[in-house]
Amino acid sequence: QVMLVESGGGLAQAGGSLKLSCAASGLTFSSYGMGWFRQAPGKEREFVAAVRRSGLDTGKYYSDAVKGRFTVSRDNAERTAYLQMMSLKPEDTAVYYCAASGRIGALLTSNDGYDYWGQGTQVTVSD
Repeated sequence: QVMLVESGGGLAQAGGSLKLSCAASGLTFSSYGMGWFRQAPGKEREFVAAVRRSGLDTGKYYSDAVKGRFTVSRDNAERTAYLQMMSLKPEDTAVYYCAASGRIGALLTSNDGYDYWGQGTQVTVSD
């Protein structure tokens, strides 16, 4: 059974930082691209960041909304993906989900590119 478990969410002040983790089990982690998405109340789920299997910088992607503030990474030995969030803004408030894609050449910036999803972790940024 594949499980993706997010942690690290919580309350932060604007300008602060949080680091999310996504622990994976039940799959060969190094064979999966990993993505982060978020969904704010009343809005559709949107792409945040993704990292391909290798973890190299050339295989990392970011939405324009978070580029330069968030950093995606992974530790294949630990079977964990990370999202370091800096310079947080109130508009970053959302439930953050991690997702795993086992498809070669998948479009990691799209919801449709993923096979498995976590349950989400709440991030709330106050003014």
